[in-house]
This record gives sequence, structure tokens and C-alpha cells, in this order.
Amino acid sequence: MSLDDLQRQLGHRFADASLLRQALTHRSHGQPNNERLEFLGDSVLNCVVAAMLYRHFGRIDEGDLSRLRANLVKQQSLYEIAQRLGLSQYLLLGEGELKSGGFRRPSILGDTLEAIVGAVFLDAGFEAAQSVIVALYRPVLETVDPRTLGKDAKTLLQEHLQGKKLPLPVYAVVATHGAAHNQCSRSNARSRN
Repeated sequence: MSLDDLQRQLGHRFADASLLRQALTHRSHGQPNNERLEFLGDSVLNCVVAAMLYRHFGRIDEGDLSRLRANLVKQQSLYEIAQRLGLSQYLLLGEGELKSGGFRRPSILGDTLEAIVGAVFLDAGFEAAQSVIVALYRPVLETVDPRTLGKDAKTLLQEHLQGKKLPLPVYAVVATHGAAHNQCSRSNARSRN
């Protein structure tokens, strides 16, 4: 696959194409690989997404902004963006990773996306990296519901009941199974009335 297509999708043409190749190179393929770029890209990504959320959601408190950011930069979110870009077709993987389907692995694709952000930062600076991130996250941000993103069903239920001034459910463990160090519980909720 041509890296021109990927650069067009990113909205950034690399002055140093070796940075993009390195960002796409998994450690199983050899050196230089994308691990250091991933480290750098993770920090830039967190900063830019935090600033985007701060501007976009002017009335949300720090705790909710932190929860939103964590959900937008977590592996699954990065994986979904990487899928949208078709990153798997550009990955440089070692033979073992190729055979085991590494090009589909969320962790590899998410890490590669972070490495690309780091590569853009080194290639052209913070503003260029910010432009790429904003373009990648704009469609995501348009669909985010800050009231629910990242909250589990139990939290959403409790917040709904509190909002309606209804009593919270009482939870009771009905079964526990598994080894003592790794137990799973099943519980039922019932009204306090």
C-alpha cells in the first residue's frame, strides 16, 4: 500500500518519511520500531484531547473531563480510529505477529496510532500534530454524550434514580464462584421500598 494514501487521510505530508515508516513498524519487525514514538504520541494525544474537551464542553467539571479524556484515548477508541484509517494494511510486523493476526490486534493498532501522532510531532511540531488529532477526533467528539460516556450500567441507573429523587437499589450477592484470588459475583438489585 502507498503511504501517500495514509498521509492524505492524516492530512499531513511527512518531510521525513522515515518517521512514518518507523511509526508503522512493530517491534516484532525489527529496529527502529515505534515504541518510543508511541510514548511521545501518547502524551501529545492526551494534551490535545484534553484541550479539545475543555473547549467543547465548557460546563463540565474536571472529574467528568478526566473521565471523558480517559475514554477517548483508551485502547478501544484508538483502535476504532485506526480501523477507520485502515492502518492494518500499512503495519510492518514480524512473521510471528503476521501469522497470529497482529494486524487485527487492538493493542497494536492503538499503539501504532499513538506512534503516528509522535511521528507527526517530531516531523512538524505540536501544531501539526494537533491538526491531525483534531481531524481524527472531530467525528468522535460530535457523537460523544458527556453524561454517559465511560459510565457503567450500575452508575447510570443510580444517577437516574437520584435525579428523580427515588431510592437507590439495595444490592445483594446471590452467588460467588471462582478461586479465592479471582472470584466473580452475581448480584441482584431490589428497591428499598
